[in-house]
Amino acid sequence: MFWVLLLLLAWAFAGTACTRLCLTAVRAAALDTDAVTAPPEHDLTLYEAAFLSGGPARVADVTLVSMARERRLLLAHTGWATVVDPRGHDPIEQSVIGAIGPEGQSRIAPVRVRAAGAEAVRRLADGLVHAGLAVPEGVGTTMGAAVRQVRAAALAVAVLGATALLLPIQTGTPRLLVGLWFALPLTLSLSCLVIARFEVHPYSRWASPAGQRLLGALVRRPAGDERSFLTSVAVRGIRAIGEPQLRAAFTHRDQPWRE
Repeated sequence: MFWVLLLLLAWAFAGTACTRLCLTAVRAAALDTDAVTAPPEHDLTLYEAAFLSGGPARVADVTLVSMARERRLLLAHTGWATVVDPRGHDPIEQSVIGAIGPEGQSRIAPVRVRAAGAEAVRRLADGLVHAGLAVPEGVGTTMGAAVRQVRAAALAVAVLGATALLLPIQTGTPRLLVGLWFALPLTLSLSCLVIARFEVHPYSRWASPAGQRLLGALVRRPAGDERSFLTSVAVRGIRAIGEPQLRAAFTHRDQPWRE
């Protein structure tokens, strides 16, 4: 009867994983329902597009690039940022200047970290969550983790079932019946994965489905001007920077910074 213990273990894996996925999906759906729906004509700002695409770090990056393009910051290819104009045009620019420090010069790596954690960026994130455009912290990663747990449970059930079929069965129970018992938790796991594939929103780490739709509309707009360049950096990150010197400022690694 050792196969019964394996069956109980299989049910434990499948039941726990599927329950977690269902509860996570319910919580995410409740957040979508409770959020204030953004109007269809909502036009994303540069900072909003950056946050929805890459989170707080992307906001810091696009702010640095924008200020550098306006010659208000000097971003050297050696990985240093120097303040040229200490007057920030908005709270996020002010947080970047504050992150550089009173000496007006700092390595870019710590500036990006400090600026990403600034109060102005947190307020931006809270506003996007309230508007239903951003995913509350942890929801996107939790949903992905729940789906991965169900996949792992399905694999574990299959392995346990195969192990049970390979063991000698001394009670005379037909192996076909044993296989059918293990097919039940396996079917449950696979059914949850199928339902999640078609019914659960494809949450990203930062943007909600509504935010993803606005980002898609933003990307389809015609390019060619400065605004389009900065939008591309906001959506795609520093890999969208076409200027080698400016891109080198962000990718310089000779002296890694440690907090």
